[in-house]
Amino acid sequence: MSKLYIVPTPIGNLEDMTFRAIRILKEVDLILAEDTRTSGKLLKHFEIGTHMHSHHMHNEHKTTENLIARLKAGENIALISDAGTPAISDPGFLLTRACVENKIEVECLPGATAFVPALVNSGLPNDKFVFEGFLPDKKGRQTRFLTLAEETRTMILYVSPHKLVKTLAEFIQYFGEDRQVCVSRELSKLHEENVRGTAKEVLTHFEKTAPRGEIVVVVAGKTVEKETKKSKYSKDDEEE
Repeated sequence: MSKLYIVPTPIGNLEDMTFRAIRILKEVDLILAEDTRTSGKLLKHFEIGTHMHSHHMHNEHKTTENLIARLKAGENIALISDAGTPAISDPGFLLTRACVENKIEVECLPGATAFVPALVNSGLPNDKFVFEGFLPDKKGRQTRFLTLAEETRTMILYVSPHKLVKTLAEFIQYFGEDRQVCVSRELSKLHEENVRGTAKEVLTHFEKTAPRGEIVVVVAGKTVEKETKKSKYSKDDEEE
């Protein structure tokens, strides 16, 4: 039976490519790549000669029907993105949903994704968290921040370098300057950096040092103050 494979690729360090991912990419009939030029370098490095087709946010609505037909005809197809796990703030959801609707098997390999290491090394609570991806640029941005201001779980966001200072300033506006933040930059790469501190401290750092590269921001959730109920017996009562 044909199958769609969702194959994560390294977010920076090529050593994070798994043996299984390499094998699958060599065995399938077709690889769908977000950018064939970027993925071409990866495939060349691992000596993968499988044919590629472009599959990205601008054409996925048009190509999905044809890809489903090819899968139904018996082809095995792998989907990769430029970096990380497809469908996580990258193309992949539409094709995966279409496969599920057409009872075509989907297998997602475990592998690299940026937000997991960023969350873990932030030092912020990670037992419960919410992944927000990219925030709206204009329409709905303020509304989203007002909602997130009440979020008690740790929040994870993807932020482009040229919007980081603005976003940190918005954290101060909506969350307060003392909210704990961790900015992870260039994860798994040579110049990986993790800047931790209050929103004000982290903003000051990046106002002085222009941010570069791929960025993940982890923000502490709102602290919920618990009401302290008076014990049935006070300390004075015990002493009496």
